[in-house]
Amino acid sequence: MFFSYRGALLVSVAVATGALAPCAWGQSAETEGAGPTITVLATGSRLPVNQAGQSISVIDSSEIAKVQGPDLTRVLERLPGVALAREGGVGSQTSLFVRGADSEQLLVLVDGVRVADVTSPGGGYDLGNMLAGNIARVELLRGSNSVVWGSDAIAGALAVTTAEVNGAQASAEYGAYNSRYLTAGAGVKRDAYAFSLSGGYDYSGGFPAVPTATRDDGFTQWQVSGKGRVALGDSLALKVTGRYSDGRLDIESFGAAAEQWTRQSSGGVRLDYTGVALKLSAGVSMADTSRYYTSIYGPYDYLGLAERADLTGHLALPSRFALDFGADREWQRSDSTFDARQSDNLTSGHALLGWYGGVLSLAGGVRVDDHSQFGTHVTTGANGSLALGGGWRARASYGEGFKAPTLYQLYDPFYGSSRLMPETSRSFDLGVEKGARGGVQYFALTLFRRDTSNLIDFIDCVGTVLAGCNVQPFGYYDNVSNARAQGVELEMSQRVTENFRVSANYTYVESRNLATQRNLARRPRNTVNLMADWDTPLRFPAGQLSLGGDLTMVSNSVDYLFGGTPVTVGGHVVATLRATVPITDRIEMFGRVENVGDARYQTVNGYNTARRSAYLGVRARL
Repeated sequence: MFFSYRGALLVSVAVATGALAPCAWGQSAETEGAGPTITVLATGSRLPVNQAGQSISVIDSSEIAKVQGPDLTRVLERLPGVALAREGGVGSQTSLFVRGADSEQLLVLVDGVRVADVTSPGGGYDLGNMLAGNIARVELLRGSNSVVWGSDAIAGALAVTTAEVNGAQASAEYGAYNSRYLTAGAGVKRDAYAFSLSGGYDYSGGFPAVPTATRDDGFTQWQVSGKGRVALGDSLALKVTGRYSDGRLDIESFGAAAEQWTRQSSGGVRLDYTGVALKLSAGVSMADTSRYYTSIYGPYDYLGLAERADLTGHLALPSRFALDFGADREWQRSDSTFDARQSDNLTSGHALLGWYGGVLSLAGGVRVDDHSQFGTHVTTGANGSLALGGGWRARASYGEGFKAPTLYQLYDPFYGSSRLMPETSRSFDLGVEKGARGGVQYFALTLFRRDTSNLIDFIDCVGTVLAGCNVQPFGYYDNVSNARAQGVELEMSQRVTENFRVSANYTYVESRNLATQRNLARRPRNTVNLMADWDTPLRFPAGQLSLGGDLTMVSNSVDYLFGGTPVTVGGHVVATLRATVPITDRIEMFGRVENVGDARYQTVNGYNTARRSAYLGVRARL
């Protein structure tokens, strides 16, 4: 099977680099007048990506619009190092595995607010609950950056930024499974202030989530978000963000029909000071998740709340040095129909000292976490970027991670275990790249490895004689082993002509439980993505017809049945075709066909995925 992926990789390399001599490798987005791509994930403050030693991908609103649709994960799975697992159709439990790490080890922020679900078993964020319609920018950092972002960033960090709308905009889409997707936004944007309000509605009649089901599992969600900023003086600004979503999903529970209602609210208030050398930002934020279920066993619910206060800063020092620092405190609590209220808190402080020269950039730092149950833990990290000449640069990073067990893993009366210890990790990566993602030409090659100690996993007691099963016969959480994930990422893109662009990436990741030598679940070894976009010669009064296509090839992975029996989840090849045509300067129509080959495949054992699906929509802006 691997040889077919290697063949596809060679084809993609040839397409992206073979016949492209007229384009100079040294050209990039930086040399085209757009300025360097900026990230906030490397240090917590604004930094050009080419001065960061970590692997960071930045996706802008134009790329999100090209991909189309309400599902943000369709944008994310085009990136290297990413694997997606979904338990059914749109809105179902959706997990993102970055470089073979658990999905719960990825920090997710929306407008700077951490949105982890503290009532879920692993404390991660379910990406099935996020619509893409009002998102302006996505950043993904692959690899640990716990010095800056703390205990949830063992695998990396995903930052989602919603749009500041100036005027009004709206879109509507209809397609397969009787799906309807509507978005709208309005606002005003000036140098001294900006206010925006956006909303979205998504409905899908769905399909049977499991092969034995006879009914369609539909999904309905609406959400609203707002943000504002106002200058209080030359150096002071107030910023406010908020988001609320309400979704209903049909699910299968113990072989019978059930429903899951998920309500999420998050938001924050920040006060930013910008001086000549010193920048400070102080804020408070909250993320609240409630999940309500109806089933043959009656209704039950889970309620969780995370509140946070923090102060961060950036100090420009002489001789190109800079210090990024911060302190924060987080309070978490959760309860459910079955659980008494439980709570914990975490107090942290960090400092990252960097030297950012024209050729060489280096940064290193330390974080101290004081957990209410597990005491004090120190985390360190360092990274560097070196310009090699001719547009090439080398980068390297080292990061440690610390993640305490969740309240569910500790205290759930059926599956929790108070014996759990925190997970810790060490990660390394080494890469070389040329150009900039989104520029005329781009190439990046990265080797990575992450070792995790005290990995927390679920022990299934079906058919076992483990001592813990005498107390918890259904199963329990335990520190089962150490784990290792290692591999390689290759990414390239080329603007062949002014109107035609091709991109490709390949990921090889080997993720294992070192005690059993078993592969970790739902992490394919090989993934290839091929993408092309073409502004055709066919012109309309308002512009050109644009065509695009994506091809994703994923190798086999493994999943586990009750009792720990391994089962193979087959690989798959899925293609998408898409088109956009301008009607006027402010109105455009778009459409796509997903799973063009009508492949039947699964990403989670026992759960169906969508068949061939067609969608048509329109966007307008004022």
